[in-house]
Amino acid sequence: MNIAISIFLFFVGLINFVPVLGVMSAEKLSNAYSIELAGNDIIILMCHRALLFGIVGGFILCSVFNPSYQIAAMIMAAISMLGFLYFVWAVGDYNGAIAKVTIIDLVGIVILAIAAILKSINENS
Repeated sequence: MNIAISIFLFFVGLINFVPVLGVMSAEKLSNAYSIELAGNDIIILMCHRALLFGIVGGFILCSVFNPSYQIAAMIMAAISMLGFLYFVWAVGDYNGAIAKVTIIDLVGIVILAIAAILKSINENS
């Protein structure tokens, strides 16, 4: 069961880590979200957002190899992905790239929920 939890967290970690590639350039960020980054202020904020995703995703990936971090990693992942889904729902009227990210996060939440259930069963056994 521990291997299954680690595999599920690996995928959740990848989902959260991949946006770190946005720190490489504004063009990558613009392409990833199909948005125009108008001005350096928005570029700075979006690069910082990508960096923070790298930190969250990196921590989740680290938890794959250190199970004592898994609960904290699951909480961080859940807050991040559910928060994004809330903003998508609350704001609405988003583009196709954001819709794609929404679907990926929904899949990630399902995987995360399975990992959390398995972790709970494993700890209560």
